[in-house]
Amino acid sequence: MNTLSRRKFLHLSAATTASLYLSNLSAMTIHNPLVSNILTRQIPKCEERIPIVGMGTWQTFDVGENAVERANMKKVLAAFVEMGGTLLDSSPMYGSSEEVVGDLATELGVLKQLFMATKVWTTGKNAGIDQMKASMQKMKSDPIDLLQVHNLLDFKTHIQTLRKWKAEGKIRYLGVTHYTDSAHDDLVKLIETESLDFVQFNYSILSRHAEKELLPAAQANGVATLINRPYESGSLFRKVKGKQLPEWAEDYDIKSWGQFFLKFILSNSAVTCVIPATSKEHHLRDNMGAAFGAMPDAKTREKMVKVLTDLE
Repeated sequence: MNTLSRRKFLHLSAATTASLYLSNLSAMTIHNPLVSNILTRQIPKCEERIPIVGMGTWQTFDVGENAVERANMKKVLAAFVEMGGTLLDSSPMYGSSEEVVGDLATELGVLKQLFMATKVWTTGKNAGIDQMKASMQKMKSDPIDLLQVHNLLDFKTHIQTLRKWKAEGKIRYLGVTHYTDSAHDDLVKLIETESLDFVQFNYSILSRHAEKELLPAAQANGVATLINRPYESGSLFRKVKGKQLPEWAEDYDIKSWGQFFLKFILSNSAVTCVIPATSKEHHLRDNMGAAFGAMPDAKTREKMVKVLTDLE
């Protein structure tokens, strides 16, 4: 007779417990009185507004069929929606993330509350079409809210498909992405020559190259901006480890270093939404806290930068 190992028993027990904990969420809309106070910004080319803090899915939602990790990410997603989050950004490049996002959103019954964004990451017209169709099926979003050309890969080919699909109502918005300073000039050119709805790129309190031309170009041309790598892959947290927040941070409803970093980004009026990723519910709630309360002004932004540069 087969017997369960202690490790496997604990694994299954944890998954079952988490599943039971969340089971009631699938039959209800998640509510939180704070949601009415969440800060939103307008997508420039229309009247739609989205919360200023969204969530990325790179690595964090790439959990495959692992029951324990899926249950954990289900709690993270539930907390995200509970606190008013809507925009989820994924990609075929992110392993099983698209499928996991679609499955968990369906189980929670929150698909209609989410703004689903993903990307095309391949070469060739037909390969791109096949990949985008697969992404929509995995994320259970048809039409999908936003499709972006990932890292500008075969942009000239995919932008033609995206324009056609937008006209046909298969997608609501189209855009492009990158994650390095070296690509910013290319992004600026596309913003100025193509009819884009969104542009996604890297920007942080210590990586401010986007302030030179990219953010101003997006604002001048009515293109919404999604910000990736807000924490510089965690290096910002390592920099402030053991350090206390300045007392004046309380004036801007900043309760953690994470909110300090996010509110610096969000206090730039050209930023539409920032998309940090996390696999921990308490970090998710902390991230979402940056979408509430006062925002730093120009002088305070300078003080915020000085706090970090003085640590160098």
